[in-house]
Amino acid sequence: MQPSDRSPARNKAPLSAKSIGESAPVAALLARARALDALDRQLRQPLPDALRRQCRLATVQSGRIVFLASSSTWAAKLRLHQNAILAHARTTSGLPIEKFAVKVAALPPVPRESAKPKPLSKASAEHLRLVARSLADPELRAAYLKLASLAE
Repeated sequence: MQPSDRSPARNKAPLSAKSIGESAPVAALLARARALDALDRQLRQPLPDALRRQCRLATVQSGRIVFLASSSTWAAKLRLHQNAILAHARTTSGLPIEKFAVKVAALPPVPRESAKPKPLSKASAEHLRLVARSLADPELRAAYLKLASLAE
């Protein structure tokens, strides 16, 4: 038997993203994350816009719902809505949620919905052309002219 035949890596199948996602623990974790995300969106929906952007659902566990707020000010404002949130959480999740907690912590970034790009105005395009004419670097000039052409 050669030393390379005893290598543990040789006997294992290569891991792929699909096989990792199909493992029971990871699949359960993904399902919980998706459920929490959906519940987060539902529970924050009735909140005022400014408050909605400053808090996130952290977890629901043992009859307790925990939110994260970006500052103590936002945490206090969120606590003013706790009765409504608890009632909404009970009906939405079907869980016997009796306790409400807010912790102050940095919020995870939320991906923004892609905004429709604004068209380049003709005035902006003309300014870009003027700048391009004053540039000595041909590559930079070409980049400015290419940007200006987006308005046409």
